Amino acid sequence: MKDPSRNPAADRLPITHDLTLAYALSLIIALLMAGASVFGLLYRDIIYPTEELRRWFVTNDALNLVAGLPLLLGSMGLARRGNLIGLLCWPGALFYVLYVYLAYTLSVPFGVLFLPYLLLVTLSACTLIGLVASINGEAVRQRLTGSVPARVSGGILVGLAILIIARQTALIITALTSQAQVSAGELAIWIDDFVVACPALLVVGVQLWRRRALGYVGGAGLFLAYGVLAIGLIPGMISASPIDVGGIIVVLVMAAVCLAPFAFFVRGAVSYRGPS
Repeated sequence: MKDPSRNPAADRLPITHDLTLAYALSLIIALLMAGASVFGLLYRDIIYPTEELRRWFVTNDALNLVAGLPLLLGSMGLARRGNLIGLLCWPGALFYVLYVYLAYTLSVPFGVLFLPYLLLVTLSACTLIGLVASINGEAVRQRLTGSVPARVSGGILVGLAILIIARQTALIITALTSQAQVSAGELAIWIDDFVVACPALLVVGVQLWRRRALGYVGGAGLFLAYGVLAIGLIPGMISASPIDVGGIIVVLVMAAVCLAPFAFFVRGAVSYRGPS
């Protein structure tokens, strides 16, 4: 007898384990994310006591609501309907949450949102690992081979990691040699990039370059997450005085470079109909 609780559409997805726990944890993450963002916007002067913190994190709270949250819920909804691109974007949405809220945890002064921030980091990391482990990477690789330019896409991810490492290393050396005071926000971004972002970009990029399963599983989500993160920098840059026009152009180029390869993943996944 057929189990009425099963989702026939989701059964088409290339997964090796049931995703019920991943759905449940992701919904908790979405609720925490929405609550923390709304609270940060409503009580910005309390949560972010300095002008620098407000300039960046109030913008981030808005971005989390208009982009990060829909990205997470949308990818989950598409995956539940058996859409492969939804399944591949889901890890990217969790990566977005992990990357963003690690910065909050490290730089926002201790207060009522510290525990939600900490839970968001922990839950997103655990759910991300469990979700990726539950995806049949070989089936995804076979589906996307020929549709995704693996070497170009992998090279972009590795190149992005190298650029981030070079830029942040230069900033750290400059701060050390000039004995300049480093803000909590800058320190948080350095830790975030070296601990979370660059390892993910390098591992997935190399695997995609070598046409390995993990590269195809993680590539779409990383490209989408970084495209959204890049676009999210623009409001903060516009609000700065003077406006860094050159920096904005660089960020837009970076977003385009990330989102262009993502289109190939969409093209390859859109025709997926599940295992025969």
